[in-house]
Amino acid sequence: MVMETIFGGSTATKVLMYLQNYEEGYGSGISKTFGIPQSMVQKQLKKFELGDILTSRPVGNARIFTWNTRNPTVTPLRALLADSFKYVPQNDIVRYYRERRRPRRPNKPL
Repeated sequence: MVMETIFGGSTATKVLMYLQNYEEGYGSGISKTFGIPQSMVQKQLKKFELGDILTSRPVGNARIFTWNTRNPTVTPLRALLADSFKYVPQNDIVRYYRERRRPRRPNKPL
């Protein structure tokens, strides 16, 4: 895949695609979504934070990562990532990028 070549590997690509889709995330959540070791995800998150692409904040025991909107290169990077979703197979979109992020309304029928 072209994106893996640009970002230097599949883990980096998956981390950025996850954040593009969900706006924010944490290491173990990204790791569980893709079934890759948490240490590899954390390494990529730290690399992107050191490069000023991402910022993080502590929330409880987790560290939440999000886009660094002060970096002028983030907007074109996100545009590239958004365009790349056109080439992601539909079964991968359903499997990795459609996780329910908020609770179900009380008493809503299943």
